[in-house]
Amino acid sequence: MSSEPVTAEPVSREPTGGLLAGPTVRRRWLLFCGLALVIVIADQLSKAWIVANIDRPTPVIGDFVRLTIVHNSGGIFGLFGASAPLLALASTLVIALIVFYQAREGVRYHWLLSGALGLLLGGALGNLIDRLRLGYVIDFVDAGIGATRWYTFNVADSAISVSMVLLIGISLFGERVLRRRTLPAAPRP
Repeated sequence: MSSEPVTAEPVSREPTGGLLAGPTVRRRWLLFCGLALVIVIADQLSKAWIVANIDRPTPVIGDFVRLTIVHNSGGIFGLFGASAPLLALASTLVIALIVFYQAREGVRYHWLLSGALGLLLGGALGNLIDRLRLGYVIDFVDAGIGATRWYTFNVADSAISVSMVLLIGISLFGERVLRRRTLPAAPRP
């Protein structure tokens, strides 16, 4: 029995400069890079619009969802205080790891892994751009009920959260779900 992961499409095994070649690999890189680019653009445009148009908390869905501006100089959920330079360095390392993992596993596994990694990369890049450019991350979606509020977040944070759910799902259920979708049904006796 092979230890190779089950894939929906065959991947060429011909090395070209250390990377696998073939249309499947190109599509996986396109998905990975395309999603990352879409997230970065959406994140940066939404933050620019918020800065230009919102000067006080503005209800979107009553008091449940509001638009506001928060300058987050810490990490996720405001953790780690005013440590933007350290977080920028950590983000750079994480970005390198994401690209490395995509090159190693994303091109060989199911397209969903490349999509999840693309979302993760886009979110990391979106917040890194803010840290390098401003010294803080602009967060603007404020959700909650009354005085009980969730941490304020942005498009990049949302992409990171969705990618985490996908990656956890892939790690917990990936082989079972993919095997059902990609292998032909066994003949009945």
